[in-house]
Amino acid sequence: MALILERLYLLSSPRNAIIRNTRSEAGRELIFSFGLPSLSLPSCIASQYGKRRRLYFTTQLHVNSFLHWTCDANDAVNITLVQPDEQKLKTVSSFHPQFTYPIFGDDERIFGYKGLIIRLRFAAHDLRPQLHISYDEKFKPVEDIAAVDIPKTLKPWIPEDAFVTLPDYEKAVLEDKAAKDFKPPGKLVHCYVSRNRNFEIWAGSLADPEVRRLLDRAQIFVSLFIEAGTPLATDDPEWTLQRWTVYFVYEIVKPPTPTASKYSIVGYATTYRWWHYRRDRTQVPVVKNDPFPSGPEIHPSQLPSRLRIAQFLILPPHQNSGHGRHLYTAIHSACVQDPSVVELTVEDPNEAFDVLRDSADYHILRPEFIKHEVNINPDPYEAHSRNQRPRRVPTAALIPVKLLHDIRTSYKIDSTQFAHILEMFLLSQIPLKNRHAGGANMSRLLIKKHRAEDPNERRYYWWRMLTKQRLYKRSKDILIQLDLDERIQKLEETVSNVEEGYEVLLKEFSEREEKLKARGVVESPAATVSDDASAGPSGTSRDQRVKRKFTVEDDEDKVEEEDTAKRTKV
Repeated sequence: MALILERLYLLSSPRNAIIRNTRSEAGRELIFSFGLPSLSLPSCIASQYGKRRRLYFTTQLHVNSFLHWTCDANDAVNITLVQPDEQKLKTVSSFHPQFTYPIFGDDERIFGYKGLIIRLRFAAHDLRPQLHISYDEKFKPVEDIAAVDIPKTLKPWIPEDAFVTLPDYEKAVLEDKAAKDFKPPGKLVHCYVSRNRNFEIWAGSLADPEVRRLLDRAQIFVSLFIEAGTPLATDDPEWTLQRWTVYFVYEIVKPPTPTASKYSIVGYATTYRWWHYRRDRTQVPVVKNDPFPSGPEIHPSQLPSRLRIAQFLILPPHQNSGHGRHLYTAIHSACVQDPSVVELTVEDPNEAFDVLRDSADYHILRPEFIKHEVNINPDPYEAHSRNQRPRRVPTAALIPVKLLHDIRTSYKIDSTQFAHILEMFLLSQIPLKNRHAGGANMSRLLIKKHRAEDPNERRYYWWRMLTKQRLYKRSKDILIQLDLDERIQKLEETVSNVEEGYEVLLKEFSEREEKLKARGVVESPAATVSDDASAGPSGTSRDQRVKRKFTVEDDEDKVEEEDTAKRTKV
């Protein structure tokens, strides 16, 4: 956008060096001035070259009016799910994308139209797409400056069958005889009821042509709703496609016509198997003289692997309704039931998904922790050594390490994620009055440490030490570069931020449990997650979640990041 505007007022000249400097200065001034009500030519250009070189725009086209030919791509793009009705298509839901920068550039602006509407229609059951573009007025080309070619821009992002006329698309959807018998590809893995509406989750291999066709139609949602998301390559060899599993969430609706489908898309997720090296220590290595030893054929699905969630999306009309928790629980259940899967991981989750994942895993593991009475031992030392200064954290004496390892491996949860859930649970076992959130005397705790009279105060002290130990191991390369005093300060700040994030979630869990008890409802792991989240859109939980990354800020960065970096991510 800035380049197009710049070329409208730059002058042509054989003096390349001067023009390069002028172009650079003009570009910087233009970018700085873009979006203001008034935009004028840089004075250096107007005075030096205005009389000797012609401008790239005519006198009828002023730069001020030029801004009216640009529009916000997020507002222009409209996504609509449709169903066939008696005479025409019926709109099920309509919504705008979260962002469009992968398609239309970082500024998310479209040049060359007034009153632009880019409508992406999808059949609610099989996502049959159709692109329809309408506008009030289109910019007439001036020299080599023309309006954005929208069909050409969108062609790499949507299937070829989307470029049909609206009458042909309406006819195809209205007369689709196969819609009545449509079933999502794959197999049914989970059913649930939410707000008196029925939903189903189907799972299928990406090697299945029907799964692949449906996913190809949904790929553009990745670029519109998942931050830094990349559409999958569905033309890989079959053995590679077999590593991928796609989960589709559908609502069971009343068909508007006898020939319409009863399924309406809600969201989807993709997972893939990541090979995990696991040495078999029961076998003794044997030397074989055969240079090409033959053995049984090994299928990739039989190899030990980590299951990784790559994409996870609930469409905006269905967010904050609990569908994300059911989808995550279905994926976790499939992971636990598969003997070849070692653990479940997530590829680059955002903060909203972190909340959903923490909530689901906490309610999955909490009954197991309670069953085995997992808690911090307030007296890890013998009586004669209690007054001595500890040289290291006695982890094995504080918590049942072997038991916790067995629980983690049986539920196949990633070690870092398991540590977060364990810390959250151990914190919940300490009375609120003995925690910082409940007004605990932190100064006295720093003096007394593990010699405090109250066992719960000692538990809280050791909880902070265990958390510091994990944070130090995870960020050792950064922390060893700091002075000892600054290192201690950074750890204290980070532990406090982690605890603050846990307290927010624990408070939310407690309030929900009280509401369920008052209503006489028995909660289950799939029904206790407080909020629905997807890998793209953010919710209210985004601002409450403690960020998981240990950072050390330079003095020059503090002013710039003061307003955005609210909590340390660990």
